[in-house]
Amino acid sequence: MAKTDLLAYIREGRPMTRSEKLQLIVQLSIPSILAQISATVMFFIDYAMVGHLGEKAIASVGLVESTTWLMGGLGSAVNMGFSVQVAHFIGAKDFEGARRVLRQSLVCSFIWSLMLSLGAIAVHSYLPYWLGGSAEIARDASLYFMYIGIFGICFQMSGLGGSMLKCSGNMKIPSALNILMCCLDVAFNYLFIYVLNMGVVGAAYGTGMAELITACLMLYFLLWRSDMLGIFSERLKMKDERYSHQYNTPDGRTNHTFHFSSFIYNLRHFRPTSDVVGTAFKIGAPMGLQHLLMGGAYVVSTMIVAPLGTVAIAAHSLAITVESLCYMPGYGIAEAATTLVGQGIGAGQKLLTRSLAYMSVGLGITVMTLMGVLMFIFAPELMGIMSPVADIVSEGAYVLRIEAFAEPMFAASIICNGIFVGAGDTLKPAIMSLLSMWGVRLTLAWWLSKEYGLKGVWTAMAIELTFRGLIFLARLWKGNWNKKLRPAT
Repeated sequence: MAKTDLLAYIREGRPMTRSEKLQLIVQLSIPSILAQISATVMFFIDYAMVGHLGEKAIASVGLVESTTWLMGGLGSAVNMGFSVQVAHFIGAKDFEGARRVLRQSLVCSFIWSLMLSLGAIAVHSYLPYWLGGSAEIARDASLYFMYIGIFGICFQMSGLGGSMLKCSGNMKIPSALNILMCCLDVAFNYLFIYVLNMGVVGAAYGTGMAELITACLMLYFLLWRSDMLGIFSERLKMKDERYSHQYNTPDGRTNHTFHFSSFIYNLRHFRPTSDVVGTAFKIGAPMGLQHLLMGGAYVVSTMIVAPLGTVAIAAHSLAITVESLCYMPGYGIAEAATTLVGQGIGAGQKLLTRSLAYMSVGLGITVMTLMGVLMFIFAPELMGIMSPVADIVSEGAYVLRIEAFAEPMFAASIICNGIFVGAGDTLKPAIMSLLSMWGVRLTLAWWLSKEYGLKGVWTAMAIELTFRGLIFLARLWKGNWNKKLRPAT
């Protein structure tokens, strides 16, 4: 049975067997998992290419990595504030309402990304020193961050297009385009880093160009090709004679043209309104605050690691990249859960929604546990791909094996969060994440790093992720997260 038919079951309120539920979760998850893995492979390749430039080059990228994640998280929060509304409207079979939200999201997301890019440009020369970096890596780190920030507009719009398509149930196109972005990144990185000899800055250029092309394609498939959300294809089919008329060309064919009033009519549809933006704020603001403070926590974590030396910074950043191969499947399943829960709540199918949520968590824990086992076994080999420096490989492999024990509960926290986002329940999970991060991880990391160095930092990370997973599971089982958030009408 086709995936789209099963999604229609949710909107139509039709019963589903356990095997159909599992089939739907898997079918939605696989493209998203492949896309998440491809994105991780992209960073993996970035680091591998930069890694061959030496440990200083790795450290310069790793120093600002947490800040670039912070920017990406803030952009994602804005996108999700709108895309969750779209999922709810689609679940309720109100496709015009979904397109109304989409139009406004394009304007708001672009303005927000422009502000983030200008902020990155303003602070790029100071950031490496704020993070505790040394002068020998500051220049490359600041330039890398600046160019990543400039291309952040492309990242924002690509993310918006992908999240909108996924919330409509289309996982294949965003996933295929993200895989394409990975391939483009390899090609552009090789060109800028090695052929043009641009070094670390070349990695930023390569990633940015890959994001630019992907953003254009993502928006094309969303705005022109999507059956549910193609706002421009809808405009071209408009038959209202108040805004369009037909005329015959000299060869007798019929053509369509629009009066200026048609352009103004459609342009006004893009104007942000208080109901849509207000609902987006209710969903996205807690996520944005979470990303801000969580990103701030990652920055503080980097500041804890920075005094441990260049090898520790390099091993820390490379190990994070390697570990992401393990948890990206969890994020793929979480994206599927967001779509299922969003449409399920929009359709008023609370029992079905809860059942799909539980099964998604079970699948995610199973997959990430297996990935954790593989990471534990092959940690030295994975680190060896990233860097030829023996000390970096040894230190990174050790901390990866510490982290492997936290993967089951890390999966629980990732997928539960995706479920809560789909339900529009973002405030309490954000508070829980922040208390866990700042109260458990950073406190333990600061204390353990004094005696155990980088190993202590990663031990604190493993303990905190396990704790967060447990409290998220408790909320999933006993919380009222599936209470429907009223969408804008």
